[in-house]
Amino acid sequence: MATLANIFHWAFDRSIEPVRDLRPGSASAPIPHFANEDIYFFTKRIDNSRVVRSSDPKAHKNCWKLMGSAGAAVILLIGVLLPGAYSLMAGFQVQSLRQEEQRLATEHASLELEEAQQVSPARMEELARIQQFIDPPSAKVVYLDSKNGSLALNDRK
Repeated sequence: MATLANIFHWAFDRSIEPVRDLRPGSASAPIPHFANEDIYFFTKRIDNSRVVRSSDPKAHKNCWKLMGSAGAAVILLIGVLLPGAYSLMAGFQVQSLRQEEQRLATEHASLELEEAQQVSPARMEELARIQQFIDPPSAKVVYLDSKNGSLALNDRK
């Protein structure tokens, strides 16, 4: 198997000689065209299908800590947002109660007007005439006298 440097050398130009170190005091050794072209990497297939991962007790603790802290954060967030949501719902309820109060006040006023029309003396006289009511004779009228302590149907015998 060829290295990358050998592939480039073969593909481009085989006639190029390696550059020599021309600095004063150095031995005349050839300098390779590519760094580390003399290193050969061997790859081997590794089969890890039969390898079983060992359990890490710290990972189990960390997982429970993370779940606990996330739960606490959620509870804290709900605790912070709950009063605002409650006041919003209370505002809706107050507004609906005000509308109901206004509706009931209007209904009460219309009922009072209807009652006043029904109980008016002119209406009573008309009803008495329609049903042929007559005033009782004065002999049949009993006046209650509370001075002697006797009331109707409570007569002492």
